Amino acid sequence: GYRVSLQGNFFGHNHTYVTFPEYNPREYIKLDPPLNVQSNATSNKCQIWWSVWNVPWYLVEILQYELQYKEYSMSWEIAVNKTPLSPLPQIEIEATELRSGIAYVARVRCKIAENENSYHSQWSEWSQTTVFQRAGVTKLSEKILNTRTMQFLFIPLSFGTLLYLFWNCKLSQKASPALTFPLQLLSFSHSTVCTMGISR
Repeated sequence: GYRVSLQGNFFGHNHTYVTFPEYNPREYIKLDPPLNVQSNATSNKCQIWWSVWNVPWYLVEILQYELQYKEYSMSWEIAVNKTPLSPLPQIEIEATELRSGIAYVARVRCKIAENENSYHSQWSEWSQTTVFQRAGVTKLSEKILNTRTMQFLFIPLSFGTLLYLFWNCKLSQKASPALTFPLQLLSFSHSTVCTMGISR
């Protein structure tokens, strides 16, 4: 630990003021903000990742992050806060949390984890922002809708076609005897006439 004091000349007299009788730097850490924040949004989720700079390796594994994101046109006062469950410099936002066709902006800050006893820190400043937008939702929904519509229409159309063909076959079979009956009758009459002529 350290003893921190301030010395100065006040009204012609030298004075010493003890600011911290025992100052431990481990208790008053303020880290640099995360940098290189990037994002990749798909129709299912948005992945956001970043890196840290000027942080000793023994602190990297005990860092805690906080992400803020909001609609691009909105104020940070109504932003959504998310805390990653692991110390890894990354987080995912589910597509259900994002509105289709809306641009979003996100930023990150870091500090030593709350449950750490050896070191303590305050939050760093916020990082630079990254902009992202939920991708392909509208086109995908339209494609699914068109596919389902075709499936629903295909079944009744197929059934109607089969019924039409079956009904025509039945009509054709019923009509055949009626068409052949006159021919058989004519044939029978001709034979009778010929026989009668021979008898004379």
